[in-house]
Amino acid sequence: MNSPSFIIISGFNGKDAVILNRCLSKHYQIVAINEPAEVLAVLDSEAVDLLLCNTATKEFDALELLHQARKNHPETIRLLVGHLSHEETKKAINEAAIYQFLSNDWSISQIELLVSRALENKELSYRHRHLSRELKIAEDVLTKHQVKQHNDQNDTRFDKLIYCSPSMATLCNLAKKASSTNLPVLIQGETGTGKELIARGIHQNSDRNQQPLLVHNCGGMSDELLHSELFGHKRGAFTGAISDRLGLFPAADGGTVFLDEIADVSPTFQVSLLRFLQEGEVKPLGSDQVIECNVRIITACNQPLNALISKGLFREDLFYRLNGFQLNIPPLRKRSKDIEVLANFLVAKFAVEFNRKILGISSGVMEKFMLYHWPGNVRELENEIKRMIAINDGGTFITETSLSPHIAALKTKVNSVNRDLSLNGQTLKQKVEEIEAKIIADALVRQRWNQSKTAAELGLSRVGLANKIKRYELASEV
Repeated sequence: MNSPSFIIISGFNGKDAVILNRCLSKHYQIVAINEPAEVLAVLDSEAVDLLLCNTATKEFDALELLHQARKNHPETIRLLVGHLSHEETKKAINEAAIYQFLSNDWSISQIELLVSRALENKELSYRHRHLSRELKIAEDVLTKHQVKQHNDQNDTRFDKLIYCSPSMATLCNLAKKASSTNLPVLIQGETGTGKELIARGIHQNSDRNQQPLLVHNCGGMSDELLHSELFGHKRGAFTGAISDRLGLFPAADGGTVFLDEIADVSPTFQVSLLRFLQEGEVKPLGSDQVIECNVRIITACNQPLNALISKGLFREDLFYRLNGFQLNIPPLRKRSKDIEVLANFLVAKFAVEFNRKILGISSGVMEKFMLYHWPGNVRELENEIKRMIAINDGGTFITETSLSPHIAALKTKVNSVNRDLSLNGQTLKQKVEEIEAKIIADALVRQRWNQSKTAAELGLSRVGLANKIKRYELASEV
């Protein structure tokens, strides 16, 4: 629950200070301080939302105090009461940058309205900065971390999702089809598999991509707070609601809302969400007004909702409303073909971010990566590579000495070709052909069936490789 806004009133005489304290303390935390040094000390030690100063006291330089407050604490709203000369007005605007000022014949209703509007404006400014920063970060990351070797025509990606396995190719093809509709999407998968990346890809490839995508994690939130965040609230709807708040659904009108950990919402809130999905309308807390919202819903959870339905923990009718398209992301351990392409991409990406020159990943590290079961999925792989790059001096390959102990301790398997060289009833020619076919098949998988790159790796011509593929009847699994 949000705590009340903290306001300092300064420079008011005893009677006016009492009136302001009595009226404003109904909704805000108020403290009256008349010594400028004490005001600045409180600003340094506390998160002060608003500073209200009066110019009536000659011994009290309100403009200088507001000027100092602006320099050291620009996030604090500054209000001024009193008569100003022309020069003082210029100083108030240019140096103190006050939000607004009132004349000496102020009334308490004017003060209350001004404070309320100022705090509401601060809340809206915070929301705007938050959304703008999220969009800017997304654009910067996408631009900064474009890696040259992953931009050619042979790459396989869905927005920022990198993959080469058949299971992910099938999943992303379905996600692309979902993008062309307005149906809700349910994404299921273990933690760290990339559910939010899939959601962002669906939004970016949809006709809603010019409108916002707003993300909210529903885990561990009370019904009241969740209702406030998604549907909004009116001032005074609950303790701490000091101004109106626009919910995510109205804010994303025309766009998309991604709700993560949807399985954690209570049965009571499930009813509210079901009503929104049916009617397309929200009613903010404390309001009788109904707001229509044209929003596409994408939800995600890290456990199958069917299991929760059977236990009576999730409404079946809500499940069918959310399940327009169902995307089940396989864990990384079940798509080992993606590990190498992801690892190479992440090394190139974070080498730029950490300002390291990394030549690549050693074969020993990649073997360990293939053996590890990755309970944290892609997020764990990303963190492992970040750590390895951070401790690497640069100019070298990432080797097994950089691995985390639990991964480094894994015992690699002996290659099947080296393990069994016995003929087992075969002729020497047949055994050589078997080994050759295995080597070619492994190279094709490594190069994601790019025959030009595979031929170069094996020292064959493009035509020679094609003949061997046909001879050994090799086929891509994709």
